[in-house]
Amino acid sequence: MIRRHEVARNPVRVRGGPATVALRQEGSQELVSCVVSLGAGPKKGRFRVSVHTPPDEGARRGKVVFVGAGPGADDLITVRGARVIAEADIVIWASSLVHPGIVAGAKPGAVIVDSAAEALEDTEAHYRRAAEKGLLVARVHTGDPSIYGATGEQYEQCRQLGLDYETVPGVSAYSATAARMNAEITIPEVCQSFILTRLEGGRTPMPPRETVRGFAAHGATMALYLSAARNKQLQDELLAGGYPPETPCIVGYRVTWPDEMMLRCRLDELSATMREHKLWKHTIVMVGPALAEGHSGTRSHLYHPGFRHEYRAAEAGAQRDLRAHGAGAVHTQEHTA
Repeated sequence: MIRRHEVARNPVRVRGGPATVALRQEGSQELVSCVVSLGAGPKKGRFRVSVHTPPDEGARRGKVVFVGAGPGADDLITVRGARVIAEADIVIWASSLVHPGIVAGAKPGAVIVDSAAEALEDTEAHYRRAAEKGLLVARVHTGDPSIYGATGEQYEQCRQLGLDYETVPGVSAYSATAARMNAEITIPEVCQSFILTRLEGGRTPMPPRETVRGFAAHGATMALYLSAARNKQLQDELLAGGYPPETPCIVGYRVTWPDEMMLRCRLDELSATMREHKLWKHTIVMVGPALAEGHSGTRSHLYHPGFRHEYRAAEAGAQRDLRAHGAGAVHTQEHTA
């Protein structure tokens, strides 16, 4: 095998003596023209050889960027995510989950691949092409790629193929659901923890210690994905875990899509509410005392005038009230320094 850099810098020997070699591209092969010094004098010959071209150190490496598309609406993608899609040579998205407006900004000539009917092995061909040709792939995932995104096995594909990869976060359905209902997930002295999970017993096995009933015992705000089809079992497990029957719930169907449906109900009415509206998929359930409508009667210490930190001194009167009564009672009182 003749190497391109050897042709350019070093004498090349073939049968009978040294050769002066010139290369030109012809399709997928290199055509080598040479003059060979033989006993009776130089003779010219033309023949095809296999030429190895070492990687150009300055050439762009292939790269996959996993882009969080957000919960639905095409204007909830991040600025960075939209930029990646606009620059990508290949855009892979699932039409069953991602709004078409998200990929509408792809550049002319970009290859758009709908992965809705593809298995993981089917996408590997696109990644392999990117690795071979130094292309940029935007792999668009619904919501945030780090949450039920099946990205771990795709990262491994990239490593095996020698592809660079990174992830651009997206707005998840739980965040959009809380925002659409103007609900705060964590409220001082009511709930300061958040659990994101799914109901066990489905087609994807759950670790044995991760159960809805077990998590419910904490009484924290909980968001449940991929559980709508078994809503009666979901309600029963939440109640068995310790949530009171009157615990507020928010149900979001295709949150931020044009056909969005947002509902509120008590926990003991959760299953009946979901059945009434025929919510079997594309539905998130959120439950917990922090989701109640109306003011909780508590407030954050951080923004309290009696709370001191490196950017603000505490007001003396407010600080005394905060220490004596906590943050909850102070917002209705007047303070004097």
